[in-house]
Amino acid sequence: MCPEQFVTVRRSLTMARGQQKLQSQAKAAERAAKVKKQQGHSANDQKKAAQKALVYVCAVCKAQMPDPKTYKQHFENKHPKNEVPAELKDV
Repeated sequence: MCPEQFVTVRRSLTMARGQQKLQSQAKAAERAAKVKKQQGHSANDQKKAAQKALVYVCAVCKAQMPDPKTYKQHFENKHPKNEVPAELKDV
């Protein structure tokens, strides 16, 4: 094989390999997206959902609670000297 033929063969292999590389990367990206979708929500989505659930905020320490019952228990245990807020008296 003369050097010119070798270069031509080598180029065709590298060009094909470049195309194969792109196809392989695309296929791997599809597979990764499919796996990620099957796993469910990402950690960021879970954090956002958890943050939405924390509706009540303690007036004294700014701690967040999901419901008024928990808020009242928190207030009675953590701030016994303070007066219970009006919104919690009937809970």
